[in-house]
Amino acid sequence: MQLPDPEAIEAIELPLLLEAMVQRYGYDFRDYAVASLKRRLRRAMDEEGIATLSAFQDRVLHDPKCMARFLNIVSVDVSAMFRDPAFYKVFREKVVPGLRSLPLIRIWHAGCAGGEEVHSMVILLHEEGLLARTRFYATDINERVLEQSRAAIYPISRMREYTANYQKAGGKEQFSDYYTAKHESATLRDLGRGNIVWAVHNLATDGSFNEFHVVLCRNVMIYFNRQLQARVHRLIYDSLALGGVLWLGSAESLHATPCEDRYETVGRAEKLYRKVR
Repeated sequence: MQLPDPEAIEAIELPLLLEAMVQRYGYDFRDYAVASLKRRLRRAMDEEGIATLSAFQDRVLHDPKCMARFLNIVSVDVSAMFRDPAFYKVFREKVVPGLRSLPLIRIWHAGCAGGEEVHSMVILLHEEGLLARTRFYATDINERVLEQSRAAIYPISRMREYTANYQKAGGKEQFSDYYTAKHESATLRDLGRGNIVWAVHNLATDGSFNEFHVVLCRNVMIYFNRQLQARVHRLIYDSLALGGVLWLGSAESLHATPCEDRYETVGRAEKLYRKVR
C-alpha cells in the first residue's frame, strides 16, 4: 500500500486552514506568498508542538490565543528608527517643500510594524516645523504590534544604531534629546503622539479610509502574491491625493503594477514616487 504524499496532503490542508481563519477570525492570508506563509506556519506549529496543518487548524479554531500567537509570527515587525537614511534626506529635500503649503498634512503608515518609522517621521516633521498640522494614521493587522508602537519603548541597545541612522538622515538636533533612558529601555519623547491614530487595518481585505498626502508601505507587499500586491497598489493609489507621495521598501517596485504609469519617480534608489494622474 502506497503511503500518502505529505506534500499532497499539505496542499489539501493549507487552503482549508486559511479558509478557516477567514471564517473564524476574518484574517485573510489566502493571497500571501505561499513559500513565506509556509515558513511562518511551520514556525507556529513548532512553537505549539503540533505536527500537521489539520491539527493546527483544530487548535486555531478552538483557541483564539493560538491565533493571536500566529499573528505575532506572521506580522512583519522588523524595523528601525530612520531606517534607510537616504530616504529621509530625499524626503526633506523633495517632499517637505510641497507639504509646507498644506493646511493639514495626512500621512498613512500602512503595516507600521513596531512604529519606528512612524516616530522617525514625527521627529523629522517636528524639525521641519510641520508637526502641529500633521496627522499620522499608523495601521497594522496585529493589535499587539500597535500596542508596542503606541508605547514607543525600545531597547537601549538599539540607540547607537538609531543615532547613526538619524545623523545620516540629516537630523538637525542630538538624537539623545528625543528619548529618555531607563535601565535597558529607551522611551521616546511625546512630541506629537496626540497627532497619531493607531488602528487595526488589513491590507488584504479592508478599503481606503481617507485621502493622504504621504503613504509609507515598506517591505509589506513582498509577502503577498501578485494578485494581492495589485489589490494593495490600487488601494494605495485610491488613497493618495494628486501630488501625494508613496514610499515602498527596498525590495519592492511599481514595475508591472496596475498604477505604474500614474506616478513619477522622486527618488529612484529610495523607491519614492509621486502620484501625477
